[in-house]
Amino acid sequence: MREPVWVRRTLIALALSFLAVFLVAPLVVVFASALGEGLPRYLAAITHPHTVSAMKLTLITAGIAVPCNLVVGVAAAWLIAKFRFRGRSVLLTLLDLPFSVSPVIAGLIFVLLLGKHGPFGAFLEAHRLQLIFAPPGIIIATVFVTFPFVAREVLPLMQAQGNDQEEAALTLGASGWQTFFRVTLPRVKWGVLYGVVLCNARAMGEFGAAWVVSGHISGQTNTLPLQIEVFSNEYPSTGAFAVASLLTLLALVTLGVKKLIEWRTA
Repeated sequence: MREPVWVRRTLIALALSFLAVFLVAPLVVVFASALGEGLPRYLAAITHPHTVSAMKLTLITAGIAVPCNLVVGVAAAWLIAKFRFRGRSVLLTLLDLPFSVSPVIAGLIFVLLLGKHGPFGAFLEAHRLQLIFAPPGIIIATVFVTFPFVAREVLPLMQAQGNDQEEAALTLGASGWQTFFRVTLPRVKWGVLYGVVLCNARAMGEFGAAWVVSGHISGQTNTLPLQIEVFSNEYPSTGAFAVASLLTLLALVTLGVKKLIEWRTA
């Protein structure tokens, strides 16, 4: 049954109005505010030594967290989808743990575990290893909060495809690794890439857990989201909008890659 024309047009107008107010308008404000005092001021903010340091740390963090979650996430999805073993339901539940724990709480947990007075603090101090209030702590916290993205994108695909082709390959003499790389992985490659894109976007934009474990050392342990907070406490806050525009551009690029993957998948 087709709805009247006025109903459809009203719904479309409401949807477009919502998108304009809550999505488009904030983007316009970010770039307008970033360039509000002129291009020289904008360039000065994004080339500030602390901004450059934050950019490097953000890219390093994402560059380590994403491959780690790619390997572990695909392995976890493969185990859950293709095998039956004791503890399978526990592993499936643990996949969602980072979604159910606040990033701030996750950061606090790592501080309590790996900090000076934590259960591993004496060992780390004896070996002169500083994880908390240092880049390694930010990387660990980011790995935790971004862990489910790859696994949760790949798992439904593997479950939907079943085990028929893998069993046929094993029957024909293929080894387990050959079956995985030549049969299983090619059939879920777009799901893997989709998960990687989402994981990378989350890693670069992580704030809560990084805020707790970073120590807020400008030029050393601030990522781009944390650097935005630093600049936002200053006046004028052009620097905060300038750095925010960098993250916005990264988000738009990520969105473009995501749409490309969706198109290829379809």
